[in-house]
Amino acid sequence: MSNPAPGAPLPSVGFIGLGNMGLPMSARLAAAGYPVTGFDLDPGARARLTDAGGTAVESAADAARGAAVVILMLPSSAVVESVLADPAMKEALAPGTIVVDMSSSEPMRTAQLAGQLKAQGLNMIDAPVSGGVKGAENGTLTIMAGGPDEEFEQVRPLLEVLGKPRHISSVVGAGHALKALNNLMSAAHLWVTSEAMLIGEAFGLDATAMLEAVNGSSGRSGSTENKWPNFIVPGTYDSGFGLRLMLKDMKIATGLAAEMGVPSLLSEAAVERWQQAAEDLPPTADHTEIARWLREKQPSRPAEL
Repeated sequence: MSNPAPGAPLPSVGFIGLGNMGLPMSARLAAAGYPVTGFDLDPGARARLTDAGGTAVESAADAARGAAVVILMLPSSAVVESVLADPAMKEALAPGTIVVDMSSSEPMRTAQLAGQLKAQGLNMIDAPVSGGVKGAENGTLTIMAGGPDEEFEQVRPLLEVLGKPRHISSVVGAGHALKALNNLMSAAHLWVTSEAMLIGEAFGLDATAMLEAVNGSSGRSGSTENKWPNFIVPGTYDSGFGLRLMLKDMKIATGLAAEMGVPSLLSEAAVERWQQAAEDLPPTADHTEIARWLREKQPSRPAEL
């Protein structure tokens, strides 16, 4: 596959995984003129892709059959590997197909998988994203890509429909490494931001006033600029990214640190705290619910005399 010439047909895309992120991403590609064939275990998600202009099919292999590019937006490395190991999928993937894993996968496993696919005549890049559901809907995702220059350039136009692709490295797995590290930082920011905000509230400070001041100061982060004002202060806790997915990415990052022999004491402590919250909160909890959980953990203060 090469970059389409002006006016030439766009390459066909098989999209596997039509969840909170995958559905708006595949819908954007369909709206941009890409022939998108998609699959998800959820019939409702498949129906929504059809409504958005794509073609829904009954299996991952059917989505991949005849596609020049196959995009995976799945929960974990284990699911990605299971999908690609299916004999029907192996039969459906034509030599030269570019497999783009946009999931939050484990970098070492991604590198191994790329080698296996190469032996089958397939090319792979990893291109996980940051930016949440709104970024997926608006085409403003940050895309962290790892893989050979040639394959990246071939899929760059497609990725630009979804956001801003950054070619991190020619090594497959580099994108997944950076995505996990990004989410480790994001999770640590959110925890300490929530603690600081709750301390301020206990002192009698207004949450909105605190955020406005901090966002013009050195303590600002994605947590103060987005998560607290948009999902925590209103009490909706509906960013679209699950707490357990955040914890999974944090563990990938600290696992990578261990493999690299790099100390990560504060990061490991953060993982332990998020693990406690995951054990208390329901499986469907949004990651922003960490703030509500921390609030509920506060001891009640005696009434003033």
